[in-house]
Amino acid sequence: MAQRITIDPITRIEGHLRVDVEVDGGKVTKAWSSGQMFRGLEIILKGRDPRDAWLFVQRICGVCTTVHALASVRAVENALGLVIPTNAQYIRNMIQSIHALHDHIVHFYALSALDWVDVVSALKADPVATQKLAETLSDWPGNSAKRFAAVKDKVKTLVDSGQLGPFANAYWGHSAMKLPPEANLMAVSHYLEALDYQRKATQALAIISGKNPHIQNLSVGGVTCAINLDNDSTLNMERLYFVKQLVEEVRGFIQQVYLSDVVAVGALYKEWLPYGAGVTNYLAAPDMFLDKEGTKFDLPGGTVMGGDLKTVKPISSLNDKYFKDNVQESIARAWYDGDWSKHPWEESTDPKPGEFNAEGRYTWLKAPRFQGKPMQVGPLAQMVVGYALGHEQIVKNVNGALDRISAVAGVKVGPEILHSTIGRHAARAVRASMMADLALKHWGLLVENVGKGDLEIFNPPVFPKGEQRGVGVHEAPRGLLSHWIVIENGKIKNYQCVVPSTWNAGPRDAKDQMGPYEASLVGNPIADAERPLEVLRTIHSFDPCIACAVHMLDPEGKETVKVKAL
Repeated sequence: MAQRITIDPITRIEGHLRVDVEVDGGKVTKAWSSGQMFRGLEIILKGRDPRDAWLFVQRICGVCTTVHALASVRAVENALGLVIPTNAQYIRNMIQSIHALHDHIVHFYALSALDWVDVVSALKADPVATQKLAETLSDWPGNSAKRFAAVKDKVKTLVDSGQLGPFANAYWGHSAMKLPPEANLMAVSHYLEALDYQRKATQALAIISGKNPHIQNLSVGGVTCAINLDNDSTLNMERLYFVKQLVEEVRGFIQQVYLSDVVAVGALYKEWLPYGAGVTNYLAAPDMFLDKEGTKFDLPGGTVMGGDLKTVKPISSLNDKYFKDNVQESIARAWYDGDWSKHPWEESTDPKPGEFNAEGRYTWLKAPRFQGKPMQVGPLAQMVVGYALGHEQIVKNVNGALDRISAVAGVKVGPEILHSTIGRHAARAVRASMMADLALKHWGLLVENVGKGDLEIFNPPVFPKGEQRGVGVHEAPRGLLSHWIVIENGKIKNYQCVVPSTWNAGPRDAKDQMGPYEASLVGNPIADAERPLEVLRTIHSFDPCIACAVHMLDPEGKETVKVKAL
């Protein structure tokens, strides 16, 4: 007999996400993804100056602290045909890449690792044996028996106190937790180290951007951080070298620890490799631009359909009609007035609140479609697209990760395992490693260009009479983000944000096609309906980010989350 499970909210993510699944025979047979909060910034922006939009849309989220700003200024520039200076391009690329380092570290360690790591089990670990295990994965200097013993003592103190702090409210002892105690202790130690390295990435970002979260140095036409190598109040060589030092330290942690931990999880949970594929149509955007016009880039974009690498089709630039003409959003199953599927420039945002109805409307999220098909976006999409295109750096890094997983698992795995819950984690770790390299590459490009005497950072926009339409596309940490703007006589006439978690978390459409979250859950095992850990594993692998929300911790330890199994 089928059971209905409701998890509301899915925790350890940003925002309000409800997931309902039906379980029959120990497996998920149906799933519904429901965004439980209305965004509304599209309405707030109407009639405003397009140059101000980026400051507003940053407030969509307190985690994606750069991405909406970048997409917004690009949308206005695209509408105006405005080309930005080379220095501005490189500075934006550094902002993008450094933010990605912070975001990817936070995602794995703070938001999803505890779905795989049993913290309490670490108390059974032998620190010396843990060191030996860690040494088989990397030569990270923090992997010492002395440190592992200290971490074990810290965990024991937390457990003995009865207050697990950041490790509270997890499914310790769950039958799906399979890591040996030593692997759990190693992971907890790395979790604590990750807190320091995500801080270093944030510090580097703040030096360039003036503030984090919600950066301050963008402008339609370029950036506002003046470059003067002889002035202490501007972006100078002292600040640039401090940024470089911080990024190099973070890169070391990502390449020696984060990547190794994901390899270990993937190999030690190899029975999970078949689960969580769902939608295998992939969509990624070109980014990290190398020229003023945005036609050369370090991150490739394109589509792959049905998981078949031979179907790959590139997206050549931000002006590529293949992308701009084929995006639509459906509101057939969402709480909006109407029953349409429209291009973002033609859309409206007319909320019509309702009750959750699995057979009708059940979410605030629209359902984005590309050529009428649901698409998965995110690091996995970009790695699959890049791999299919033969992108040298992606092919090298993906093959390297697959070889390491094969060695630890004792079984040869190929690119096909990327279409899975584990594959999303592997792709994000590979992308983090690449972004660290690219951050340093674009740091070098900026320093080289400034060394030639080019200090330009801004081209002023001019707003003509009449209507202009533009799209700002950005490959954010969670995937393809696009902002669509219609300007009329210098004011915003329409503004729509089609964000990564809308692509992935969106509902069924008028054709009853499931979104990627929903499709990825079908077939997943569920060992215990009262503790649906397997649902969390797959949903968290996408790194959900559902609008902007307040995170609350109840200091009295009162119940804040309910899981219902009916």
